Amino acid sequence: MKQIIQSFKTGDTILEEVPAPKAKSGQVLIQTSKSLVSLGTERMLVEFGKSNLISKARQQPDKVKQVLDKIKTEGLLPTLEAVFNKLGEPLPLGYCNVGKVIAVGEGVSEFQVGDRVASNGQHAEFVSIPKNLVAKIPENVSDEEAAFTVIGAIGLQGIRLCQPTLGETIVVTGLGLIGLMTAQLLKANGCKVIGIDFDQSKLDLAEQFGIETINPAQGDDPVKTVMNKTKGIGADGVIITASTKSNEVISQAAQMSRKRGRIILVGVIGLELSRAEFYEKELTFQVSCSYGPGRYDDVYEQQGQDYPLAFVRWTEQRNFQTILEAISAGNIQVKPLITEVIPLEDYQKIYGEIGASKAIASILTYSNSNYSNQVVLKSNENNSKNNGLAIVGAGNFTKMTMLPKLSKTNANIVSVVSSGGVSGTALAKKFNISKSTTDIKTVLEDDTVNTVLITTRHNLHAPMVLKALEANKNVFVEKPLALNPEELNQIIETYQKSNSVLSVGFNRRFSPFATKMKEVLGSSDSPINVIATMNAGMIPSNVWVHDLKIGGGRIVGEACHFIDLISYLTGSKVTEVCMNAMGVNPEENTDNASILLKYENGSTGVINYFSNGSKSYSKERVEVYSQERTLTLDNWRVLKGYGFKGFSKLKSKMDKGHSAQFTKLVQQIENKGDAIIPFDSLVNTTNASFAAIESLKSKAWVTLS
Repeated sequence: MKQIIQSFKTGDTILEEVPAPKAKSGQVLIQTSKSLVSLGTERMLVEFGKSNLISKARQQPDKVKQVLDKIKTEGLLPTLEAVFNKLGEPLPLGYCNVGKVIAVGEGVSEFQVGDRVASNGQHAEFVSIPKNLVAKIPENVSDEEAAFTVIGAIGLQGIRLCQPTLGETIVVTGLGLIGLMTAQLLKANGCKVIGIDFDQSKLDLAEQFGIETINPAQGDDPVKTVMNKTKGIGADGVIITASTKSNEVISQAAQMSRKRGRIILVGVIGLELSRAEFYEKELTFQVSCSYGPGRYDDVYEQQGQDYPLAFVRWTEQRNFQTILEAISAGNIQVKPLITEVIPLEDYQKIYGEIGASKAIASILTYSNSNYSNQVVLKSNENNSKNNGLAIVGAGNFTKMTMLPKLSKTNANIVSVVSSGGVSGTALAKKFNISKSTTDIKTVLEDDTVNTVLITTRHNLHAPMVLKALEANKNVFVEKPLALNPEELNQIIETYQKSNSVLSVGFNRRFSPFATKMKEVLGSSDSPINVIATMNAGMIPSNVWVHDLKIGGGRIVGEACHFIDLISYLTGSKVTEVCMNAMGVNPEENTDNASILLKYENGSTGVINYFSNGSKSYSKERVEVYSQERTLTLDNWRVLKGYGFKGFSKLKSKMDKGHSAQFTKLVQQIENKGDAIIPFDSLVNTTNASFAAIESLKSKAWVTLS
């Protein structure tokens, strides 16, 4: 399918060919007929993409501070790599979509195939949207009119926060698309509406809707004019839908308001407030958040859990429905706002001159295209060989670790699977991979693929591992393998019936520092003490890793790396586990805990996983105590030995001995059969071709955490 994306790196707006998404659980799959270009928001994104690096930094000072902090803790080169990778991510444009439902995901009963719907979908021929961000279109509302649903909901949410009553005077500052719809909604609510803008054509349009207007460009003083029109009382409310860096707008809003007036910000303006202006009148000021309650709440948007109507009357979906009903009843008119209707293929007529455009609303139209969840980017010369890899997941780990490492081997990477298609296609192009798809089924049915690498969110690991094993594919899966014992037992049962290779992506033990620690400790069976401290840093509570159903929490999702590392150093198996979490009544989902491990050979391990430490301190530290000897490893940069004959320090990164390590790993697999040796060791520490790994297929080996 075709989709419009913005490159922050080059500044180009591109009509990209990407695989169409699937109808995910809790979502509806929509074939697009129309989408509306939000000129204000999209102009800002396009112009940001076209600006140089210094200009980008000036526009985002908070991000610059994050970059500087990252340089201090992780170094200059890794930080620069992360920044440029971030800038290289393509951004899908658009959020005002109309189309027809062609499939519904599991758990969706509110919509059926054939329904005409409006959603916050992007400029793409097919979109999969969570059900709470979709609304049915009344029969008498055209697709072009319905394309205004989301924009209208943004204005409506600002009105709901302003709480206007019949007969009040409300000023709308900025009569762009959102401003004109906001003004009409206020008029329908029985308010006296005054619109302010510098563009006379927009003011003329507003007057057609019965809106009184002020044009500062013609010498009108906004404050004095509003005071005159309200007989010296001032406006009951001011809704700001303008976009400007100037602080004058907020100052004028305060001056033209009556005592205890309400000011609502929907747009983007300078916000250096004058305390005196707000203090003297006891004004209230509030920023409106997008479409309404539920916005940016994953439980509402992604998991489909609605807010009870009796307690939250107006959610973002109910705001969508209200706009559609207002259009249906004729309470607001959107057809006069349409400046141009352009086929998707001619998108550059809009985006090529978006900075100078005087359009109010531009509509993109879509022709009926065939649904396909796979894009072939190039012919694969090795497609007849049963040695192909497919990577499932196109997030940071795939982009910054897996693919850069694999690209240095002779691995035959056949496909990248991503949920939306855009990120996977971008990675496929960057790393010269043949196919991009949104459906894991396509790679499981591909005879040229014999190994699947899974790097998705944690809740998808176990289901995808099971599918891959059942399809007789070898599997590498990022940690954790599973989120609960039930999933783990299913995997063990399925694995034991298969002839496939299965490995979990623990990686700390394969650092040159870890292998050196193991070497100098020797082969003695004497117990050792290991203390590992992870200064993990705080992650906001709304990030998916904290969700026990999706990420499993940070202990399961991240601290497991050090359980594997300590098991490697002790050469033994865990027999007992005790964990204490910080706090008087610690939550189940903690990220501040100490874990005590007891091993078969008498060794002990302590893992301190803390998120409340300073970012300027080392992120990870390991200490080993054995036979009056001590090892300390600081942030995987410096390893020091105390009491070891012939060893005192290892600094920096080892870059030799890869082939020897590979040979050693092969020998371990040959000798042990079922070995606790992660698959990524074979691709991260050697330049051997995947054919060499393939030769080990007869030796089934597995890592189970």
